[in-house]
Amino acid sequence: MTSTMPDTVENAAATPDVELPYRDLGLKDDEYREIVNLLGRRPTAAELAMYSVMWSEHCSYKSSKIHLKQFGDKTTRAMREHLLVGMGENAGVVDVGDGWAVTFKVESHNHPSFVEPYQGAATGVGGIVRDIMAMGARPVAVMDQLRFGAIDHPDTARVVHGVVSGVGGYGNCLGLPNIGGETEFDRSYQSNPLVNALCIGVMRHEDIHLANATGVGNKVVLFGARTGGDGIGGASILASETFEEGGPTKRPSVQVGDPFMEKVLIECCLELFRAGVVEGIQDLGAAGISCATSELASNGDGGMHVDLENVLLRDQSLTAGEILMSESQERMMAVVAPEKLERFLGITRKWDVETAVIGEVTGTGRLTIDHHGHRIVDVAPRTVAHEGPTYDRPYRRPPWQDALNADVAEKLARPTTPAELRDQVLEVVTSPNLASKAWVTDQYDRYVQGNTALAQPDDAGVIRVDEVSGLGVALATDANGRFTKLDPYAGAQQALAEAYRNVSTVGATPLAITDCLNFGSPEDPDAMWQLVQAITGLADGCQELEIPVTGGNVSLYNSTGEPGQFGSSINPTPVVGVLGVMDDVSRAIPSGWNEESKAVYLLGRTLLELSGSVWADVIHGHLGGLPPRVDFDAEREPSEVLIDGATQSLSRASHDLGAGGLVQSLVDCVLRFGVGARIDLSEYCERDGVDLATALFSESGARALVAVDEQDSLGLEGLAAKHDVQALRIGTTGGDALSIIGVGNLEFTELKAASDATLRHYF
Repeated sequence: MTSTMPDTVENAAATPDVELPYRDLGLKDDEYREIVNLLGRRPTAAELAMYSVMWSEHCSYKSSKIHLKQFGDKTTRAMREHLLVGMGENAGVVDVGDGWAVTFKVESHNHPSFVEPYQGAATGVGGIVRDIMAMGARPVAVMDQLRFGAIDHPDTARVVHGVVSGVGGYGNCLGLPNIGGETEFDRSYQSNPLVNALCIGVMRHEDIHLANATGVGNKVVLFGARTGGDGIGGASILASETFEEGGPTKRPSVQVGDPFMEKVLIECCLELFRAGVVEGIQDLGAAGISCATSELASNGDGGMHVDLENVLLRDQSLTAGEILMSESQERMMAVVAPEKLERFLGITRKWDVETAVIGEVTGTGRLTIDHHGHRIVDVAPRTVAHEGPTYDRPYRRPPWQDALNADVAEKLARPTTPAELRDQVLEVVTSPNLASKAWVTDQYDRYVQGNTALAQPDDAGVIRVDEVSGLGVALATDANGRFTKLDPYAGAQQALAEAYRNVSTVGATPLAITDCLNFGSPEDPDAMWQLVQAITGLADGCQELEIPVTGGNVSLYNSTGEPGQFGSSINPTPVVGVLGVMDDVSRAIPSGWNEESKAVYLLGRTLLELSGSVWADVIHGHLGGLPPRVDFDAEREPSEVLIDGATQSLSRASHDLGAGGLVQSLVDCVLRFGVGARIDLSEYCERDGVDLATALFSESGARALVAVDEQDSLGLEGLAAKHDVQALRIGTTGGDALSIIGVGNLEFTELKAASDATLRHYF
C-alpha cells in the first residue's frame, strides 16, 4: 500500500484483495487466513501487527499450550493450599504466612541477548521486574540463569561480557540484590545463548493486583517512559525464529533499557497501589501496547477503546502499527476509575513520571483503536490475546536417541591410582562449568537492601520478608541440558529435584515452582518430542512432590542446524526455580563450614551413574547413556532431614551433591570459608559397593553433605534414622587442605587459585 492515509477498518473491508506482508511479520499462510475468517475481512495493517505479535510463539505458546495444560490438570487441591494466584497472570503468588505473600517468575530473553548482549540481558531483567510490579509487589531480588557457547569460541567473550554487564548494570542500578543463578558453557548454545531472568517480589495479601480491565467508563492510562522505535517486532520475530546465515534479516532493534526510570516507576507504582487508585494493571513488555490493551480487555468483562495519538512518543515518525508493536521499556498501563484519576495523576507527577490517558473501558466487548480519528483496529480482544492458534505439532523420539543412550559413560576408563585421581579431580573441579563464578557474581550487588541472608555461592538465595519475625524465603534454580539431552523426561525431573534439594539444604520448606523451558524449533519433531517429554516429566514430578507450578515461560526456536539432525538444537534446557519458606532466616544454613572439628556426614547412597556427568564430559569429551535415576521419595526424605537439621539448630553447614558429584561438593564446602577437611571414603565405598572414582564423580541424586558439632552427631544420625535416610560420617573439618584418603591433599590456596583462574583466563 502506497497511500499515506492510515489503513482503516472501513478501507480494509472495501479492499479485500490488498496484499499485506504477513509472512514478513512471522505469520504463516493458514494463520493469516484464520485472521481474515475471524474478522470477516482482511485485517488492517495495525490489526495485522497486533495479531502477528500476539500470535507469536513467545506470546501465545501456540506449540506448547496443549502440553502445558498438564501443569493445571495434575495440580491437586492439596498442592493449591498456599497458592493465591496461579498460572495465567503476570506471575504466580504464594502465601508464605503471617499475611505475607511472595510473587516470583522466570522468563527468557535469549535471542535479543545474542544480537545485542548488553541491552538484551538488561531489558530481560527489566521486563521480569515489571511483571512482579504488575502483581502489586515490591521487587526484592533477582536471579539469572545463563548458558553460553564454548568458552574458547571467539564469539563467546562478546556475548558473556555484554550479558553479564547487562544483568549486573540493570539490577545494580535498580538496587535489587542478585542472590543466585547459574553460568554454564556448552557448544550447543553457541549461536543461541540462554539468558533467563527471575525476579521475586513481596506484598501483603490485600495488595495483590491483577491484569484486567473492568468497569465501563474507567480510564486506560499509559505511564512511564515514552514510546520509541526500539524492539519493534521483537516478540513476533526476534524471540520466535531461528537465525539463518544468508537468509533475510529478522533482527529488529533490541529494546533499550533505562534502569533509573524503572527504579522511579517501581516507587511510583507502589504509591499508586497504596493510594488505592488502580483497578487493574499490566506491564508493557513483549508486544507492547498490543499486548497490554488486548490482555487487559480480554481479562475484563467488557471492551476497550484507545485513541492511539494520545500515546507519548520519543519518535514522532512512528506509524500506528509501530506504536502498537514497539517494545520500549519502563512502561505500564493502568485502569483507573474516573473519580480517582486526578489522585492518580498527582502521584505520577510527584514522581515525575510522564502519563497519558489513552482510552477507556467500554461495554462493547470489542477492542477498538483510533489514530487521529481513523478506526484502525476493531477486534474481539480474546481472539488476539487468548484464542490464537493452537498447534498439536507432530513429535517423535529422535532416530539418534537409541544410539546416544546405548553409548554409556560407565564403560569409560576410570582412574585408579592416587596420582590419576588427583589429576582428574583438579581437572574436573576447575573446568568452566564447575570453577568459581566469582568473576560473574562479583559484578552483582548481592546484599543491597540489607535483607539478603544467603546468596551465591550458597545453594539457594535467602531473602528476609519480615524484619520483625525473620520470616523469609529461599530460591534456587537449576537445569541440566546434558541430562535432558539424554532423557528429556528424566532431565526435567533432575532439574526439579536439584532445585528442591537446594532449597531444603539451606533449611527452607519447598512451596512452589516457576519454570523457563528453553528448547529448539517446534517445527522439528525431534525438538518437539524433547519439549513434550520434559513438560510431562516436570508435571509428574511436581505432582509427586506435591508442589504446584505457578507460571513460567517457554522459549522455542533455539536452533540453527537442520531439523532432525543430532545437535541441530541447543541441549534442551528446562530451568526450574523452586521457592521455599523459612520461619527465621537467621537459621539459614550456608554451603560450607567455617569452623574446625565439625563432623562431616554424607546423606544418601551413591550408584554407578556417570553418564551425562561433568567427569565424562571433561575427562573423556563424552555424552551418552542415561542420566541418574530420579526417585522423588528418596529426594523428599533427605530434604526432610536437612530442614529438620536447620530448624533444630543441628546443622552448621550443608550442601547438596549435584554437578561434579561428591568431590565438587567437598571442594565447594572447603572454598566457602577457607576451612579444610579430612575425608575417608573407604567405609562409604564399601557400603555402596562403588570404587573411589565413582564415589567422587557419580552424580546420583538425593544426596547431601552435612556438618555438625561433634556433640550433635547422634542427633543428626537420629534424624536420618527417623526419615529412613542413610547417613554415614566421612570426615572432620579442619586444616588448610581438602585431604581425601586415596587421592591426597588439595591445598586450599591451590584449589582457590585454580578455581578462580578459569573464567578470568578467558574473560
